[in-house]
Amino acid sequence: MPTRVAIIEDHDDFREGLYHLFRTTEGFECTGRFATVEEALRKISCPDVVLLDIGLPGKNGIEAIPEMKQRCPQARIVMMTVYDDDKHIFDAIQAGADGYLLKKTPPTQLLHAVQDAAGGGMPMTPFVARHAVELFKRFVPTDRSDSALTPRETEVLQLLVQGLNYTMIAEKLFISLDTVRNHFRHIYEKLQVHSKSEAVAKAMKQGLV
Repeated sequence: MPTRVAIIEDHDDFREGLYHLFRTTEGFECTGRFATVEEALRKISCPDVVLLDIGLPGKNGIEAIPEMKQRCPQARIVMMTVYDDDKHIFDAIQAGADGYLLKKTPPTQLLHAVQDAAGGGMPMTPFVARHAVELFKRFVPTDRSDSALTPRETEVLQLLVQGLNYTMIAEKLFISLDTVRNHFRHIYEKLQVHSKSEAVAKAMKQGLV
């Protein structure tokens, strides 16, 4: 089955360029393209991945994340924006974004990132990933004793922050995919979260990674 993608972007040329990229690349299907969040919430046919701009007319992309997740619970929400500053990165991750890419991401990397997101990864432009880690490290850790992540769990979580998916983590650490899943079950329980994006946001805020 192709990876189904929806695009929410108000810049006409950029939106149509993305549409053409996914429409003409084998293994992908563009199920909708919209200029505003409001239009998307009315018309979207829930895809595997939503590419969501931040600076939109009406409701902005970060504000829209919770509503979009409620509308399409299985869809992965990946921000695609020009903003690379602390506030936008932090706010997007806290709101539940499943990835954060800059608009200057080359097409080939974008396609890989979308596939990664659909497979459960949390893709980030390398600059954004480094920036996010440094940003959250500046927060004072809280409730570390309650989290009590093991060194291996912390290592697994760090790799997730860097944008690796379950399969890539397993290959990098020379462990099985089931072992990776078990680690994340324990991480979710200890951090009292229910998704990868929540785990990353909470772990970063607490200084665990």
